[in-house]
Parts: sequence; structure tokens; C-alpha cells
Amino acid sequence: MAKKSRAGGGTPATVALEKAGIPFTVHAYEHDPSSELSYGEEAAQALATSAERVFKTLVAEVDGALTVALVPVSTSLDLKSLATAAGGKRAAMADPAAAERTTGYVRGGISPLGQRRPLPTVVDASALAFPTIFVSAGKRGLELELPPADLIRLAAATTAPIGRA
Repeated sequence: MAKKSRAGGGTPATVALEKAGIPFTVHAYEHDPSSELSYGEEAAQALATSAERVFKTLVAEVDGALTVALVPVSTSLDLKSLATAAGGKRAAMADPAAAERTTGYVRGGISPLGQRRPLPTVVDASALAFPTIFVSAGKRGLELELPPADLIRLAAATTAPIGRA
């Protein structure tokens, strides 16, 4: 897998990957602001790949602490499972403004890597079934493809079954 950076030094996510020496591929597509698809569904369709391999980055609060959850775009986040996986009792989706402020990314482009303030991260266990998965590169219309084990290692993430159909 080749490293491909965008002109201008890339995004904080690509910079973090390059600094760690982790191979990845950047996939760009034209984001359509008028699309009725979710950001993740739009990415899967634009990249002509399975929605099970494209992971959305969601920011939730687990017992009041911001936590990142990555689940396939074909599923929903199971908040109870996330709370358990993060060692908490209760989880709820975070305020979008707080998620943007804390990660340094805009909604629809939040990457699990290169965040302004790294957050505890849980990746749905289904990621381990694929040689590579896709996650946001930190900008709408830009996806990273990398092995899930590398993502988990760099994000200091745990894995658990946190998605539901």
C-alpha cells in the first residue's frame, strides 16, 4: 500500500500516519453537499466499496467523557455496548460542536487519527475481518485505507462489538 499525501502537507491524520511510518492510501472523491446519503454512505458509494469496510467516526460521551467510536457505515452505534467497552455505565452521542472543537475536525470529516486532543477510541470488532478498512482522512471527500491493526495501534484503540444492524 503506497503512502499518498495531498498537496500542502495533507491532513493531521495523514501527517500522524506518515510520522508513525504506517503505510496507507488516500482516496479522494467529490463530496456532494446536496447528497441525501450520510457522509459514510456517500464515501462507500463513491469509492465503489462495501459499506461494511467503510467506518464512520462518531464521538459520544461515556459517563461524561468524550469517546470515539468507529462502526461500519452499514450499522448503527450501540451506545450500551460502547459504554461497556469503554468501562462506563452510560453513553450518549456528543454535542457536534464539542466533537468538532475537541477533535479539530468538522462533522462528516472527523478522523480517528491526528485529533487535536486524542480521545479514548473503540473500533467495532468487525474491522478485524478485513485486510484494510476505510476511515475519514480528516476532510469531507477524503478517506484513508489502511490495515485495521495499524489504525488500532496508532489510535491506541480497543476493539469490541459496538455496531448493530
